[in-house]
Amino acid sequence: MQDDGSASCACKGIRRCLKCEHVKGTEQLEANEANAVHRFRYDPETRRAVPRDADSSCFPFPGVFLQEDFISEEEEEALIRTMDRDVWNDSQSGRRKQDFGPKVNFKKRKVRLSSFSGLPAGPPSTPHLDDSWLWGERLVTVNMLSDTTLTMSLEEGLKEEAGLQVEEVQVSVLLPRRSLLVLFGEARHRWKHSIRREDIQDRRVCSTFRELSEHFLSGGRHEEMGAKLLDISLSFRGTPA
Repeated sequence: MQDDGSASCACKGIRRCLKCEHVKGTEQLEANEANAVHRFRYDPETRRAVPRDADSSCFPFPGVFLQEDFISEEEEEALIRTMDRDVWNDSQSGRRKQDFGPKVNFKKRKVRLSSFSGLPAGPPSTPHLDDSWLWGERLVTVNMLSDTTLTMSLEEGLKEEAGLQVEEVQVSVLLPRRSLLVLFGEARHRWKHSIRREDIQDRRVCSTFRELSEHFLSGGRHEEMGAKLLDISLSFRGTPA
């Protein structure tokens, strides 16, 4: 805590972490919840969104690949041990993170290579869509140390798929410990995703991997920059950005 009673963290806006939650409270978070939310859970076997109440019907939910036990307990332990050797930085989303990618200004669409030292071998967030100018089709995440739930949300409803209009639709995707998640297609570009504060019960660490968009690949307008990024990524010097 700081002298003025505020939490010594990096949270901005409506974001909350454990450091500041008891100071800022949860009233603003609750006020930002949609008045009417239709809630579903994702069934990985049928790849459908199943309603949590009887007022809705299930509907196909494409763009999610989930593989349980993707890594072993020994591999998880080794990965966490390696990551904990580096500094974890506070972020505006209430998480601590290590960035290994280049510095990017998404608004101005500029990439800075000076702090990018390559990629190594191997807490809650607000609903958002990952950038699609620099980052490509697939978002890949390995969930470690504890189970959690990824909340997929669509604010404009699902008139065509499930006859749900105007109200927000949320689909909960259970992420077991040591599982692999891949988002692509509509789940990547149409549905926002987040980890809700209440869905973090114990320490959770995730490694998220992104691929370059077609703009930075062969034949794209930023092909040269993409080639430099790929070249640097293969010469990791062991330092997060």
